[in-house]
Amino acid sequence: MSRHRVRLTLAGGVAGGVALGTWLGARHVLARQAAAARLVIGKPLSEDAIDADRVWRGRYGGEPVELVVLGDSIAAGLGAERRKDTLGGRLARGLAKQTRRPVRLRTAAVVGSESSALPEQIGSLPADYRPDVAVVVVGGNDVTHRVPLAESVRHLAAAVDALRARGAEVVVGTCPDLGSLQQVPQPLRALGSRVSRQLADAQQHAATAAGARAVSLRHVVGPFFITNPDEMFSLDRFHPSGLGYRRTAAAMLPSVLHALGQHDQLPFGHHPPVLPVR
Repeated sequence: MSRHRVRLTLAGGVAGGVALGTWLGARHVLARQAAAARLVIGKPLSEDAIDADRVWRGRYGGEPVELVVLGDSIAAGLGAERRKDTLGGRLARGLAKQTRRPVRLRTAAVVGSESSALPEQIGSLPADYRPDVAVVVVGGNDVTHRVPLAESVRHLAAAVDALRARGAEVVVGTCPDLGSLQQVPQPLRALGSRVSRQLADAQQHAATAAGARAVSLRHVVGPFFITNPDEMFSLDRFHPSGLGYRRTAAAMLPSVLHALGQHDQLPFGHHPPVLPVR
């Protein structure tokens, strides 16, 4: 081998070694940051969200609208200090106001859940329970625990099928943009933003293909969390505050009303089902 070729071979080997070392180092940093983030998220708060299940606005009289909320800590309302400020409580109050009917809220969401927990949450509902509308918000924990995208989407689509089999119209709030979490350091935040957006897009397509309505939380409420983090986030700086839930519920309400035949059109960020609506 010529001296020139030897020098090129050595240079290539050194460059490859540096690239491999850089990649392994970056991977180690990301893994360490992810582990630290998982230890911090939610710790200033209790492990349980406030129980908001009840009949809201019972004074309207008549048969209540049956609303069930499933998913993760956002769906459960972790971070809200009053039951009326949970996502379910806000949705129930807004829905009752618009329909002039009482709303019976049932929360099956569990703090810390991934999409794989949805079958168990649905299974926890009484066998004869027939919700009018089901709201699902899930995905953030799938991102932080590096659940494969295809696996997350498969569980979500199956949950939509199971809920529709119970007669429910389904509204899915897609994964929020984790890039809005200022407490998460770079480069993990940038990676979380990219992966959460990919998951949200996949959730939208899977949910609408299965007959659900999808609401892009990144588009309809994400900007509020970026521009007003002190007001929109709760004490732990990861979960919504009461105001954050109010904004989120208001942003999702058009699809919930559309599901019940109360709205004819959907605004930006709301996506109707691909399958024919029953």
